[in-house]
Amino acid sequence: MLDRNASLVAGLVLVSLLIWADAKVAVAAEVGVRVEGIKPGTGSLRVALYRDPDSFRREARAVAVLSVPARSNVAEVTFHQVPAGRYAVVAYHDGNDNKKLDLTLGMFPEEGWGLSNDPKVFGPPRFADSAFDVIEPNTTIAVPLHY
Repeated sequence: MLDRNASLVAGLVLVSLLIWADAKVAVAAEVGVRVEGIKPGTGSLRVALYRDPDSFRREARAVAVLSVPARSNVAEVTFHQVPAGRYAVVAYHDGNDNKKLDLTLGMFPEEGWGLSNDPKVFGPPRFADSAFDVIEPNTTIAVPLHY
C-alpha cells in the first residue's frame, strides 16, 4: 500500500510542477507593437496596453504606457512580463507632448491614432473590436496610424 501511495503522491507532485511551469511561461509574455504610418516630426509616439473594457481609452487606467520619439515612420515598442489574457492597444502620435490624444469637438482626433486589429470605427472605439489574445511567450501586433 505504501508504494501505491508514494506513486500517487509523486504523480500529484509532477502534475503540480507541470501546471506551475506552464503558468510561469504564460506570465512572462512579451507583447511587441509595431506602429506604422507615423508622420515623423515633433513629439512622441504613445502606445497604451489595456486589459479591461472599462478602462479602454483611459490612459491613466492602462496596464502600461510606453513612449518613444516620433522620428521615423515606423516605431517598435515591447511590453514585458504581460500575463496571458485578452488585451487591446491604442497608439497615437502626441505631436505636442501633452500626453493625450487631442480631439476636435471632443470626438475627432487631431493627431495620428491607431488601434490593434485596425477596426473600422464609427463613434468611440470599442475594446472588443481591438482585442487580441496573449497566449504565447512572444506576441507581436502591427498598428497602423491614421491622420
